[in-house]
This record gives sequence, structure tokens and C-alpha cells, in this order.
Amino acid sequence: MPHAIRFHQPGGPEVLKWEAVAVGDPGPNEARVRHHAVGLNFIDIYHRTGAYPLPLPSGIGLEGAGVVEAVGAEVKDLKAGDRVAYAGGPVGAYAEVRLIPADRLVKLPEALSFEQGAAMMLQGMTAQYLLRRTYRVQPGDTILIHAAAGGVGLIVCQWAKALGAKVIGTVGSDEKAALAKAHGCDHPIVYTREKFAERVKELTVGEGVAAVYDSIGKDTFMDSLSCLRPLGMMVLFGAASGPVPPFDLGLLAKMGSLFVTRPTLFTYTAKRADLVAIAGELFEAVASGKAKIEVNQRYALKDAAQAQADLEARRTTGSTILLP
Repeated sequence: MPHAIRFHQPGGPEVLKWEAVAVGDPGPNEARVRHHAVGLNFIDIYHRTGAYPLPLPSGIGLEGAGVVEAVGAEVKDLKAGDRVAYAGGPVGAYAEVRLIPADRLVKLPEALSFEQGAAMMLQGMTAQYLLRRTYRVQPGDTILIHAAAGGVGLIVCQWAKALGAKVIGTVGSDEKAALAKAHGCDHPIVYTREKFAERVKELTVGEGVAAVYDSIGKDTFMDSLSCLRPLGMMVLFGAASGPVPPFDLGLLAKMGSLFVTRPTLFTYTAKRADLVAIAGELFEAVASGKAKIEVNQRYALKDAAQAQADLEARRTTGSTILLP
């Protein structure tokens, strides 16, 4: 019988359990996928802790890559043996085998490995919608990306640089600064010893940046707003430090008629056509070398608790995968 990581109550990494699970035949619009690699993402921690509640008991994980074993009767564009990858709902990727709606799967090009597929789908498609749809970066723009040495951050740095942008990024150490710089970040700021808002103003000669991409949330939000040029775009796409408290929207007027958005990948990929288009542009960016996907940590799937603990403690860089 195949195994999966499940949890029965919210809490720390210790609530994650390696359990035998029954996986039946796919329904009419489903596929059964045997994973070769599974992605690890911060949203998994939000699910485990209850910050983003799930009905319990529950599986966990939103990203994987593998081979289709079987498809339902109404599935037309996939067949057994196809290499596939996915990111998004429903949860349950931390599994050796799973059922998943077939319309959430995209075919993984032969040029890309399963490890790349599992490592890049959620983070890479997030980078795509941030840079190409939420605020469409133009040559000559200056942007700020927080957690520049993280999984999304490293992809954003490379892709934005390829688009002709000047990239400023925040990181937590000199080692992470070097990593970000090697991936296209022009000016890494070590936030543990520099006030990033002041440094951004220096680097832009007081002008500010076109967009801030912020996955940190509470600890960075207000200072991030102060980094923006007039009519700049504040893109809050995560909350690693906690949710942003309510604030007076009048501040946006006073600070230069700023825009604020709280996007999610799930909205941007809700329609099948959008999912395929976003994934296709990501695959092209990786295949062309605009964005290299580097797996910096690998854990056995059954050791998912340790992997999450390391991610939560910011002991990881770039992408991390779980191997069944």
C-alpha cells in the first residue's frame, strides 16, 4: 500500500505522520499520478499550523511531478505514461501516489527533469505572474524583491534581470547575499544590519522602485510601501512573518497614489487556459536559460517534518524537494 504524509491536528512539524493510504482508480475527470519528486513550499507550513485551515485529517502539499498511471474515462489530453507536473490545489502532494483532477496537470517537457518540475511549478509560476501579469516589469525598471535567496526570490532575480530590470533584494546573511547576487540581484541588502528602506532610497537616489514583491508580510510591509515611487505597485504575495495589520488606506494617497494587491497563484491559474499559458512561459524561460532552477536541498518524503522545520527556520536556500 502506498504511503503519504498526513496530519490530524494543526501544530509543529511533529504533527506530520507517514501513513499508509488507499489510492483507488481515478474518477471520470481525474488522473492517478506516481510522484518522482514533490515540492516544498511555505504555504505547506501555513496549512500545517492552521494559519490557512484545512478540513482535518488531511494530506498536505501542493506541488509535484511524476508519471500518469491511469486516467478517468472523460480525460482526453492525458494518457498513462505521460510525464506531468502541477502546482496548486487540491492538497495532497506529499504522497507516493495520488489522485488529482486532470485539468490541473501540465505535460512536463522531456528537456526538464522531474526534480526541476517539482521544484519550479509553484515558485516558477508565481514568479511568472508576479513579473509578467501583476506588475509587468519593463526594461529599465527597478524592483525590490524580499527573500531574494529563497525559491521564488532566486527565480525572480534571474527573470527580472533577463527582462532588463535593475534588481534590489533583501536577504538574511552574507552567504545569501552572495547567492542572490550570483542569480542576478544587483544590490543584495542584508536586512539584519541595514535598514532596507533607507538603502533602497540611496540606491534609487530618492526615486523609489516601480514594484515591491513582498512575501514577508507584517515585518516588512510598511517599510516596503516607503520604497515605492509614485504610482508604484506593492505586491504582497505571502506573510512569512505574519499577516499585515489593518492600516489607513489614506496612506496610499499620501505616499504617492500607490497601488496594493494581494494576489495568489490559485486565482491566476484558475482557468485551464491561463494555467497552460503560465506554465508554458515558465518552461520556455527555464529552457532558454533566463531562469535556472536549482534544487539546493533534498529530503526523503517520509522526512517531510524535518524539511518543513528547516524551511521555517530559514536554513534553506532556493528550492527544496521531497523524494518518495
